[in-house]
Amino acid sequence: MLTDNIRNLLKEHYREIPVKEVRIGLGYTGVLLEDGNAGVAYTFKGKHSDGCAMFTGERPLAGKSSHKLLDYLGSPETAESAVGVATANALVNRERGIGVEGDVLDILMIKETDRVGMVGFFGPLIPSLKKMVRELLIFEQITVPAKGLFPADHAYKELPACDVALITSTSLINGTMASLLEASHNCREIVLLGASTLLLPEIFKPLGADLLSGIIITDPVGIFQIISEGGGMRFFKPYIKKVNIKVS
Repeated sequence: MLTDNIRNLLKEHYREIPVKEVRIGLGYTGVLLEDGNAGVAYTFKGKHSDGCAMFTGERPLAGKSSHKLLDYLGSPETAESAVGVATANALVNRERGIGVEGDVLDILMIKETDRVGMVGFFGPLIPSLKKMVRELLIFEQITVPAKGLFPADHAYKELPACDVALITSTSLINGTMASLLEASHNCREIVLLGASTLLLPEIFKPLGADLLSGIIITDPVGIFQIISEGGGMRFFKPYIKKVNIKVS
């Protein structure tokens, strides 16, 4: 499994660091390590298996090692999986002098003849993309299609006929990333996108990804306040750098 590969690589090649704090917000989950670096991952809404408890794993999380929290990668409980992904991002997504700062559309080569499949609703990108390409198809967690917006499972049918695939990295949390990458294998450009993106090219290159577009947190205190107050990515801007890494 993809999450097994990530866990094994990180445990072998990344230093084990104590966890200082974990915060599970309505929009995002954050993990802060004792060395001061932090990572985030999307918090999925919906029903949970233990009544009103969102996180059903072993408590407390603060004080455990980063490698222990990596064991939550791939959990069928999405709150646990988010903790695992946020921990991985805290270990990997840091200043390393790689990648190009900026918005993904400034990096990605888009043609006016392109048919673009977007898995996940990236609102700030949509107006610009619609002006740049022949067709934009958006796949999201809905049940009734609207103009240009389709239920998430339609992605598997439509992505093989797209030129560019923009895939939300929240798909790593709910276990759909590998199948979405497989469905996109005919695309000229395949992008993993969003604050949950793990900036680890060696993991995603064999799966066909061309570009990783994620974030490095520059102010964990600011990010954790946004998380606590139910904020999302559009409020992160003062506290992050957007980073794009070409895989191939």
